[in-house]
Amino acid sequence: MAKDKHPKKQTPSSSPAAATTTTQQTPPDWPVFRPPLPVVSLDFDSPIQDKVVVLRSFFPKNLCRDYVSFLRTLPLTTTPGKPKRGMAVRVNDRFQVQDPLFAERLWSETGLKEAVLGNPDLAHLWGGEVVGLNPNIRVYRYTPGQFFDAHYDDSNNLTLSTPENPSLPVKTTWTLLLYLTSSTDGCVGGETVFYPNDRQTKKEAIPISPETGMLLLHKHGDDCMLHEGKEVTAGEKWILRSDLCVRR
Repeated sequence: MAKDKHPKKQTPSSSPAAATTTTQQTPPDWPVFRPPLPVVSLDFDSPIQDKVVVLRSFFPKNLCRDYVSFLRTLPLTTTPGKPKRGMAVRVNDRFQVQDPLFAERLWSETGLKEAVLGNPDLAHLWGGEVVGLNPNIRVYRYTPGQFFDAHYDDSNNLTLSTPENPSLPVKTTWTLLLYLTSSTDGCVGGETVFYPNDRQTKKEAIPISPETGMLLLHKHGDDCMLHEGKEVTAGEKWILRSDLCVRR
């Protein structure tokens, strides 16, 4: 299986529009956020300045366990072993659904909205006025032997329905990854590794290990860093994925 070790930045290899999984039309009945969120003060750390930020304990561990148990009931689809031309090799199981109500819950019922909008020192990061999350919700499961080769995440234009505007034009600017498992749950491997100089060399690699309940945000589109999801060698890595949306 050929791997694209040097993908071209002008043709990003991971985006909602490029997903191979058929999007489910009926949203699932997501578990409630119990206990009410947030359970800790949500303060951003920045492992890579202006490019990657994290919120630790965004979900408490018991809520992560509830979500993993629920996600196991969804009809996951294994991605094709042979990617389309120009796409990075990705081997995982995934589920995808358009669910604006759940996206709004993740944004407004978790403390994320306040964490993003309430810190003026971070306002320059987001690429515009953040108005919510991409309703294209994706679930990823990586089992032993599965990985996502080096790639870039694309930016996408879409329309959000908000209380103020039912047809608000927006674009995505940051990828949102919520890790639901980690080494404490038996997951070995699966680090998200960033390459700040757009070349896949070990000495320049900046790995970020999954932490149960941690939310990771990284810039995408023209400012996206080359990055990969390392192979999981034991256990399972579960992720919820969306994107930050800014007004166009």
